[in-house]
Amino acid sequence: MNALEVRAAVSLALVYVLRMMGLFMVMPVLAVAAMDYPDYSPVLVGLAVGGYGLTQAALQIPMGMLSDRWGRKPVILLGLSVFAAGSFIAATADSLAWMIAGRILQGAGAIAGAIMALATDVSRETQRAKVMAIIGIAIGFSFYLAVLAGPLIANSWGLAGIFALTGVLAICCMPLIQWSVPSVPMQTSGDVLPQRGQLRRLLFSSQLWRLNVSVLLLHMMITLLFVQLPVTLVHFDLTLESHWMLYLPVLIASVIGLIILMGIGKGQTPRKVVLVAALFMTVAFAMLGAQDHHRWVVVGAVILFFTGFNYLEASFPALVSSIAPAGEKGTAMGIYASFQFFGAFLGGVLAGIVADHWTAETAYFVGAVAASCWLLILRGLNEVNRIKRVAFKWQGTSEDSSALLQALSELTGVQETTVSVPDGMIYLKVTGQFDREAANQLLRRFSGRAA
Repeated sequence: MNALEVRAAVSLALVYVLRMMGLFMVMPVLAVAAMDYPDYSPVLVGLAVGGYGLTQAALQIPMGMLSDRWGRKPVILLGLSVFAAGSFIAATADSLAWMIAGRILQGAGAIAGAIMALATDVSRETQRAKVMAIIGIAIGFSFYLAVLAGPLIANSWGLAGIFALTGVLAICCMPLIQWSVPSVPMQTSGDVLPQRGQLRRLLFSSQLWRLNVSVLLLHMMITLLFVQLPVTLVHFDLTLESHWMLYLPVLIASVIGLIILMGIGKGQTPRKVVLVAALFMTVAFAMLGAQDHHRWVVVGAVILFFTGFNYLEASFPALVSSIAPAGEKGTAMGIYASFQFFGAFLGGVLAGIVADHWTAETAYFVGAVAASCWLLILRGLNEVNRIKRVAFKWQGTSEDSSALLQALSELTGVQETTVSVPDGMIYLKVTGQFDREAANQLLRRFSGRAA
């Protein structure tokens, strides 16, 4: 990676950390801290925890497409402004209703797709995987940091302090986007951002719908967990500011479990390991539902939950990337992200309704039942070979491209070929045996110029 790519990767990763921390910090504290509001109810707490997911789900694809028309930075800056406004509304809220309004407005700053597209614009294809890896690590780090920091900040400044800090952090991201990330011409986005014409076909893909429903259930479960778990911990005489002392060893243990699962997979994402991770989460909810106020049962259950969650959260995007047709990964990931955020909204609503009418233990059992049904869906998931994607510039006609695609498809390691004549791009899905120089030779032969 050259200096510009390093600067861009670090800046975008920092934007993700600051923004996602703001969304995550309230999750481990809101269910307890919200009891001080005059209109408190479990249903409103659930909406406050998951409300951001509704607008994130609705606007993820449109905002990504908009960045193709307006430019990456203007859309990202607009999203950060909306996110900051929502944060300050939630910070000044004197009721849960107003806090929910702020959370929903936070979600309207749906800029994940635009940030990933900007990362693609500012990096060379040979270095793009490293840039994306840095951003991916930052997202995971922001979750762990938020879960630990949220209770401590809430103890000092309350929920209003968390939301106010979130708004300030969003504003701090703006100079990073404007001046720290290099300004370069936008690249074609067929494999990065959603394309309207591909939505229907990918929505009903036999394998992709399983992953979309899976990530919906995955985030439904973590939101359901965080609506109930803080209240469960309070019953053990753990004050809110001391919750981090439980979360820290749990997260460390779950990371060790994640490393073990990844080691079993040996860099792949085998179907059996995915099923084991989902089974961990199923057992965790069953344990929480039956724990009868035994602290160590709760600790063991939460370790199992986060071990499974961490593995699947890291693995599902790679599976979507592998399964999506060449040149259509952007659309597939946009649909996936929409399901992901809607799952967070659904989890909050479901947890609130169940807790309002029954008990927290019932909500845990609802999670166990949902996870059991999820296992049946995952049984239909096929094994996926590890692939990578490459793209080449191409300015030929549709007629010329047909012969070129046929020649490229016969190269060793090429699994799938797609051309986008309007974008001037050819996309390939390839294995490790792919010879890039052989592909370049074909391109030179068909176009008379180097790719």
